[in-house]
Amino acid sequence: MKTENWGLIPYREAWERQKELFRRLIDGDAEAETIAVCEHPAVYTLGFHGNADNLLVKPCEGVEVIRIERGGDITYHGPGQLVVYPLIDLRRHHLGVKQYVGILEQAVRETLEAYGIATTSNDDQIGVWLDWGKPTARKICAIGVKISHGATMHGLALNVNTDLSAFGLINPCGITDKAVTSMQRELGREVELGAVAELLTERLRDLLE
Repeated sequence: MKTENWGLIPYREAWERQKELFRRLIDGDAEAETIAVCEHPAVYTLGFHGNADNLLVKPCEGVEVIRIERGGDITYHGPGQLVVYPLIDLRRHHLGVKQYVGILEQAVRETLEAYGIATTSNDDQIGVWLDWGKPTARKICAIGVKISHGATMHGLALNVNTDLSAFGLINPCGITDKAVTSMQRELGREVELGAVAELLTERLRDLLE
C-alpha cells in the first residue's frame, strides 16, 4: 500500500484519479492500493442520496456543487482541510464496512489526541466529534465512502486550518443543530497540515495492516 500526496488539486481531477484506482482494485490489482492525501480548492460535494436543500444558496451564486457517488449528504472542501482518500481492497484486509469506517474514525481520533484535542465516541453520527452529547457538540472530521466489490474510494475530510465560514452556506452533512470546528480553532493557532497528514496516514496504515 503506497501513500501519495496529490497536493492542492481540483476536486474533479482527484475524483478521476480515484476512479481509475478504484477500477483497478475491483479487477484485483493489489498494486493499486493507495492512501492519497490532498487539499481541494473551494467546492461543495453532495452524496448520491444527499438532499440538495441542504445547500442554502443557489449554485449559480459562484458556488460549485458536485454530486458524487459516496454516502452522506453535503460537505465543504477547501484549502486548509486535509482530505484523505484510502483506496484499498477490504477483502485483502479482511474488513467489513462497519469495521473500515471505524478504522477511519479511530485514525483521526488518535491523530487529534496527539495534538491534545479530545474527541468523544458517537454511535449516532458518522465522523469525528468533540463534546458529543453536549450543547457544545461540534464536528471536526467528515467521513463519506463508496464501497463496491470490496474496493473503497472517497474517505475523510479533517478540518485543520479550514475557513469555517464556508460551512455557513450549507447544513453540513444534513445536520442543522450542531457546529463545525477545526484544529486551528481548538488549539488557537495554525497547524502544519503536512505534519498532520504524515501522522494520520501513519496511524491509518498501522490500523489497516
